[in-house]
Amino acid sequence: MSAVEDILEQEVLLEDELLDDESALSDSSDEMFEHFSIVVDKGQKMLRLDKFLVDRMEHCSRNRIQQAADSGLLLVNGVAAKSSYKVKPLDHITFVMPYPKRELEIIPEDIPLNIVYEDDSLIIVNKQPGMVVHPGCGNYTGTLVNALTFYLKDIPLFQKGDMRAGLVHRIDKDTSGLLVIAKTDEAHTRLAKQFFDHTIHRRYVALVWGNFEEDEGTIVGNIGRNPRDRQQMYVFADGSDGKHAVTHYKVLRRYGYVTLVECRLETGRTHQIRVHMAWKGHPLFNDARYGGDRILKGTTFSKYKQFIENCFSLLPRQALHARSLGFVHPATGKDVCFESELPNDLKSVIEKWEMYCSSRNLEE
Repeated sequence: MSAVEDILEQEVLLEDELLDDESALSDSSDEMFEHFSIVVDKGQKMLRLDKFLVDRMEHCSRNRIQQAADSGLLLVNGVAAKSSYKVKPLDHITFVMPYPKRELEIIPEDIPLNIVYEDDSLIIVNKQPGMVVHPGCGNYTGTLVNALTFYLKDIPLFQKGDMRAGLVHRIDKDTSGLLVIAKTDEAHTRLAKQFFDHTIHRRYVALVWGNFEEDEGTIVGNIGRNPRDRQQMYVFADGSDGKHAVTHYKVLRRYGYVTLVECRLETGRTHQIRVHMAWKGHPLFNDARYGGDRILKGTTFSKYKQFIENCFSLLPRQALHARSLGFVHPATGKDVCFESELPNDLKSVIEKWEMYCSSRNLEE
């Protein structure tokens, strides 16, 4: 690969970082990425894998190595190995994670956070719309990671300068709602495993264009990068490409031209809710990337056009909110669930639709 090609490839990778979505970092791809690799010397005596690596992996305790092995993240000659595995000469050992390795300086920033819950293992944040989750491609400051690095500066996990410290999932810049962040290596490993196994319970509220025939349903369609536009994801209906994706939805309120729905993610692919809904003819209200930022349903009256423009002004983003998040607590082993109220911008638009429908009913 030439130097120019290498630079372009890095730009593509950074661009992918900004396509952060309602997905888990460890769930957004079944592919595993190499973060550390070593070939054992010819003269190496047989030694436990965890003991062998503890002196060779910087900033990584033996306990962390054992957790990685338990999660299937330590490979010997391409096969997952236990921490008790006896290392042999010329063994090829790799440490893999469900996301690419990144090198970037993290600047701690005193940015206000809406903290829903916090204990010694984790923190639940209600992210405001407009905040990028982690640095990348032109967004190197003002992100959630910058804020967390400052707020949790006394926590060892956040003193390593790791761009993904504590993160086990993410949501779009312009999507609001709940995120869980691990405060310890052990919590990170256990939470990431739940996302990877699709056992996390995530529910979103979305306002979409159009009316559904049924009250609830399931959308199944492989999701991958749009071959014609890398800024978009795309549904490969025939399953020939992309990754398996499943979204369950339930109608909460019908407004005729738009519908308020609850979406439950079974998988977590990039832009999953947004692209699945658009594929079914129901783009999210004011979702510019997938065609929801124009009038798709309704009348031709100028009064209605003004009404929609007023709604777009109140909600200058896609109408999507991560309302609830449930999982097994990594320390207690108990099921926990957290809820968040709708943000003011989305709440205001819903109220406008309520009033619009009420006035239409009076006129009729």
